[in-house]
Amino acid sequence: MKLAALNRRDSRIAAIGLLLLVLVLAYFVLLHWWFVAPMAQVDEQMAELRDTQSRYAAAIAEEPALRKRIAALGSGQAASSAFLATDDPNTAAADLMQRVVDVVASRAQGGQCVVSQKMPLPNPPAAPGEPYRKAAVSISLSCDIQPLAAVMQALEQGTPYLFIDDLSIYRNPVAAKQQRGAPLEVQFTLSGYVRPTRTSPVPDVPDTTSTDAVGAAP
Repeated sequence: MKLAALNRRDSRIAAIGLLLLVLVLAYFVLLHWWFVAPMAQVDEQMAELRDTQSRYAAAIAEEPALRKRIAALGSGQAASSAFLATDDPNTAAADLMQRVVDVVASRAQGGQCVVSQKMPLPNPPAAPGEPYRKAAVSISLSCDIQPLAAVMQALEQGTPYLFIDDLSIYRNPVAAKQQRGAPLEVQFTLSGYVRPTRTSPVPDVPDTTSTDAVGAAP
């Protein structure tokens, strides 16, 4: 009698457990993978779109301030002493040649130094992605060592910023035989950056309002 009651109770527990298992399986097979999971994914995508929309809206709100800052930076660059004094490459090249003449004349103490040749270089090559135009000249000097060092230092360490490239220094063997302590023959390219124009257009800020992500967000 007691054994029969226990068997009935165990059977009832087993039936309830089996029913719960069937319900769980039915939930996952019929509801979760077909309805709950897709809706949860949609909610996650909508949250990401709302976050993207808020970031784009914040960027758009900052557009006027960014334009003012870009314009101020452009004005500061145009006024910088690092650039050559003019925005015309031809005039800048003439200024470079005159600067070499002036520097050589002011640092000729302690030896001989003369400008034997100077000429502008049209369309000097620029490095990839370089945002500024260059002016460059080819210079030939006949200098003793001491004034040559002073000239090079004055050209490279002053303002505007100047750059010496393709430097070649040698002593003429014929002159060396005829004259003891003959001056060095020096050839190099001197270049600088042309001053940017103040009327340069301010770069456009990308229009992010046309993106699909912003339009899709509720």
